[in-house]
Amino acid sequence: MGMRVAEVGVGELVKAGLSMEEAQEFERILKAAVGGARGSDPSEVWREVVARRVLSPSHPHGLHRLVFHSVYAEWDESIRGPPLYWFPSLYESMHTNLGRLMETYGPRLLGLSYKDPITSYSLFQKFSVQNLEVYWSMVLKELSVLFHRAPRCILDTTDKSKHGGTWLPGAVLNIAECCLLPVSYPRKHDNSLAVVWRDEGNDDSPVNRLTLKELREQVMMVANVLDATFSKGDAIAIDMPMTVHAVIIYLAIVLAGFVVVSIADSFAAKEIATRLHVSKAKGIFTQDFIVRGGRKFPLYSRVVEAAPHKVIVLPAIGTDVDVQLREQDLSWKDFLSHADHLPRPNNYSPVYQPIDAVTNILFSSGTTGDPKAIPWTQVSPIRSSADAWAQINIQVGDVFCWPTNLGWVMGPTILYASFLTGAALALYHGSPLDRGFGKFVQDAGVTVLGTVPSLVKTWKNTGCMEGLDWTKIKSFASTGETSNVDDDLWLSSRAYYKPIIECCGGTELASSYIQGSVLQPQAFGTFSTAAMTTGFVILDENGVPYPDDQPCVGEVGLFPLIMGATDWLLNADHEEVYFKGMPMYKGMHLRRHGDIIKRTVGGYFVVQGRADDTMNLGGIKTSSVEIERVCDKADESVLESAAISTAPLNGGPELLVVFVVLKKGYDCEPNELKMKFSKAIQRNLNPLFKVNFVKIVPEFPRTASNKILRRVLRDQIKHELSVRSRI
Repeated sequence: MGMRVAEVGVGELVKAGLSMEEAQEFERILKAAVGGARGSDPSEVWREVVARRVLSPSHPHGLHRLVFHSVYAEWDESIRGPPLYWFPSLYESMHTNLGRLMETYGPRLLGLSYKDPITSYSLFQKFSVQNLEVYWSMVLKELSVLFHRAPRCILDTTDKSKHGGTWLPGAVLNIAECCLLPVSYPRKHDNSLAVVWRDEGNDDSPVNRLTLKELREQVMMVANVLDATFSKGDAIAIDMPMTVHAVIIYLAIVLAGFVVVSIADSFAAKEIATRLHVSKAKGIFTQDFIVRGGRKFPLYSRVVEAAPHKVIVLPAIGTDVDVQLREQDLSWKDFLSHADHLPRPNNYSPVYQPIDAVTNILFSSGTTGDPKAIPWTQVSPIRSSADAWAQINIQVGDVFCWPTNLGWVMGPTILYASFLTGAALALYHGSPLDRGFGKFVQDAGVTVLGTVPSLVKTWKNTGCMEGLDWTKIKSFASTGETSNVDDDLWLSSRAYYKPIIECCGGTELASSYIQGSVLQPQAFGTFSTAAMTTGFVILDENGVPYPDDQPCVGEVGLFPLIMGATDWLLNADHEEVYFKGMPMYKGMHLRRHGDIIKRTVGGYFVVQGRADDTMNLGGIKTSSVEIERVCDKADESVLESAAISTAPLNGGPELLVVFVVLKKGYDCEPNELKMKFSKAIQRNLNPLFKVNFVKIVPEFPRTASNKILRRVLRDQIKHELSVRSRI
């Protein structure tokens, strides 16, 4: 147990980084806040410290840490659950998207049991799970979804072969058009801000802005040229950073009735080739180079190595492409010149399609070699935007920034979440690891900032964001991997302790199944709720659900009726991947997600890892199998390898550990193998992965059917790490 807040004196404050004078003044203000709290309960004391802005972003992180931990020094998590750092206020809750909806419909739907958005949140969430059609008919009116032909109903469950039901049957629309048209509600007009961006290196220039009308005209011009270049229904890939041009191209492909193939710009040529092949892509948009931290990294040459049919190449800098192109390829300038002869190049009639038409093929790394090709229909964007609307509280006039790529599910998610709610999308053309990105966040007036935990760790550890003003931010969001409490404390404190909405879901769900909420108190590194309309149980080893109110750890089983979730895969058996072997619950066949989660005292959730052997390295899911395949070939001494990942003891991004059995007669140094494995993985899989430990063993533990028991290896490493930390 650490020091209690009453014991924090000038000496400790000086140690935490204050001068003598500052420490004396701070001690006085802190004591006043502690005295002014409603009672001595730690959560009330912390609430008062935050309300009085005792701590500011300019204070050293050591001070924030000292105060938070001393306030909660006597807090017992095993009795009271995780310590809370953010509390919704009744006034603010009424002005959130979901709070407004609850105030309008709550009394009618929940009767006398409805009190207010904070008190009744859990009740309303349960109501949404049991009354899917009621909830979705309300929320569809809140997003700028315009049907060319209205759906017959919200949900049709007559087709029993579809566990997930049929959503919005009969509806016809174009979801890209919904992003681009002005609407009276949510309020979007032609001169509303749609996109704000800046190029790395121009950190002192004003930010660039596109209005809704300008965005629409650029998208329509590209759609016209796509029609002249490809045949209707073609799959067209995008493999480039998420720039304003990438966003225009994405929307144009969908507006014109083609299919986007999402490929992350970090992939090696072999990975690009696999994705082009699986999706049967007829062309690909890319850049000549990627510019990061002032350095140029080749991209076009990597894409060409994957042997695509046709490449359209955008310049990373300036207006002209800086590489020699193949004969069949086009520069962006030449591509756009096809619009020159058109009488109205900025006008385009959208291609209207049934709601279940595929608009985007995304990839998730499966546990079997090939990545799973996941089709997004027009329901998927509606679902993912509705999550952002309800849980992250994205509103008209917000500026939403989340450094990511169109190759990952977060790319399309933030694109649609901005344009379907009336927010502006903020894009930084460069590395999010440096101060330039943070200055863009300040200058663009970002109000909602999304992150991945390894990014936050870098910002905190390098101190690169010191002195920047992030106080326009009303909430943060985080996804991709497990958050570290201390890193989150740092992040939240940048904006006087705003909530960090944790999100955990999947590409194939088009949504999160657990999230934080602005209507509930938040604890660092945890999820406070199932997403709206989402039901799930936590299963024990025998597939039996734990009672809903009981703290426990087990595999998640999702209720199958999930709007926006897949019901087929391009290259795998959907039934086998998501349903086979999952138990029935209250007449429902539960859907597999693969996460092991813990429910804490107080009903918060923490993700503990994957039930299968998928691992999460720096927010990118990969499988043990993929890593082992590369390691087995990396050195002639390797008989076989087994890759596992494990979270460090104090939380944070997972560490990659490779166990090795050597061939007879070979002798090898673990460190030498570690370097060889890292190089091979970076070359063949992803330049961002690195091996943290190599352990040479005589043999692997195995099941009766000869499968490697990676779980046993994982436990072994966990034990070793905890022993090391005690030494």
